[in-house]
Amino acid sequence: MAATFHHFGVPTTQKMGEEVFIEGGKVYVTDPDASPFRIEFLRFEADSPMHELVQKNAHAAYCVDDLDAAIAGKRVLVEPFDATPTLRVAFIAEGDAVLELMQNL
Repeated sequence: MAATFHHFGVPTTQKMGEEVFIEGGKVYVTDPDASPFRIEFLRFEADSPMHELVQKNAHAAYCVDDLDAAIAGKRVLVEPFDATPTLRVAFIAEGDAVLELMQNL
């Protein structure tokens, strides 16, 4: 499986500039393309369905060609969902690391 680094996600409780709301995760996110170090800040609503490990820990995000194949046999924290009309994501744990896997549709 080929995976390409996309961004580093950091949970926060403060608004960190321009945010977009992701309904499926009940989370506000910043655009990592606007950060010179590809940082995405995530601010979760109190009733977010996202796994506690995702809400409390930073994560590395990778683009993959086949999301279902990439999560097969892994410890899935958040099942695949459509973050946007053109992006499907899932979160897994790899040891103590939280990873976001992303597939462009």
